Amino acid sequence: MIVEPSGGLGMCFSTGCINDLNRQCPTELRVDSGEACKSACEAFGTPEYCCSGPYATPDTCKPSVYSEMFKAACPKAYSYAYDDATSTFTCTGADYTITFCPSSTSQKSESNATTATTYGSITGPSGQVSSEEKGSWLP
Repeated sequence: MIVEPSGGLGMCFSTGCINDLNRQCPTELRVDSGEACKSACEAFGTPEYCCSGPYATPDTCKPSVYSEMFKAACPKAYSYAYDDATSTFTCTGADYTITFCPSSTSQKSESNATTATTYGSITGPSGQVSSEEKGSWLP
């Protein structure tokens, strides 16, 4: 899925991933026969993978071999608890185009036109989701 903002103020950058992470999921993170991939935190439940306990700060929680693999496949997506520097974007007042299952050759190709849907701003003037927008926003 790719999320691309248009307009807006702040750090309005596209984010998401065009790679199928289930295809490269390590065996120890696979759900059943590989239909999904867990995070290392979910798979192992230890403080160093979950960034909890003594690992609950940016100084002590570092990327793992697993989060680095996901980051290499999806550089703009969040890969672990403190992946703020390359994956946190603050954008207000933007419209968003959300593309499900984007092409790996072109994020905006004509062949993907049926998978791209543009949604209006999802926040109100106070930065909160308005009451009329709290319902399902998926088509």
